[in-house]
Amino acid sequence: MALFSRATRIISATLLALSVAACSAPDDVAVTQDGIYDPYETQNRKVHAFNLGLDRAIVRPASVGYSTILPDDVEDSVSHFARNLGQPSVVVNSLLQGDLRGAGLSTARFVTNSTLGIFGLFDVASDFDVPDHDTDFGQTLQVWGVGEGAFITLPVLGPSTQRDTAGKVVDLFTNPLSYAVDSPEAYYGTAASVASGLSTRGRFSDTVDAILYESADSYAQARLIYLQNRRFELGDQESSIEIDPFALDTEGF
Repeated sequence: MALFSRATRIISATLLALSVAACSAPDDVAVTQDGIYDPYETQNRKVHAFNLGLDRAIVRPASVGYSTILPDDVEDSVSHFARNLGQPSVVVNSLLQGDLRGAGLSTARFVTNSTLGIFGLFDVASDFDVPDHDTDFGQTLQVWGVGEGAFITLPVLGPSTQRDTAGKVVDLFTNPLSYAVDSPEAYYGTAASVASGLSTRGRFSDTVDAILYESADSYAQARLIYLQNRRFELGDQESSIEIDPFALDTEGF
């Protein structure tokens, strides 16, 4: 019960922070012709430049080395393991969204891969034609009617929005495994997620490099690609509507 109360307080505090962020948005309207609300562009570009330096010095060399040294099968197993450990969080968010089918699919995948797939190292559920299902608290907020908000570039993590940033924070606490597993086992999922991220960066190095280092404006390019992909992922056909409350009607907050 104490754990539930703690999680409830964290979620409530995060939602409050999201509302405050909406209230404190700058008065100037900074909407691009692509329907992107980016009032913090000056600060975002500075963070983007920092991330580029970090990628060039550490992330890119580490990811290329990781993908070069490890066989593809090992990389896949690590990625499967990380994804499987995240399934309980997907179940929680599915329930919060009222998506019983999604919760059932994620539960089935977690149980199948954790047992027959040896703790998730192998994606046996897909072999059994159990559909993949993924969601997060950012999408939960969308289902609850929270708008996208301003575009934000986060240190290390990269492109995001006000809504998704709040979602990332809450998702740190929505996985039941984080309360059930003691240290150091509790950090296995984090390590696997980092390794999975390196694998993705390494495998798509040419594409990512083209965006970050060959485009005329890598910040604008990364911003557009992120928002287009995220809106498509959320099934947001009228994405510009969600931006309007933050960009054009701040008096309501």
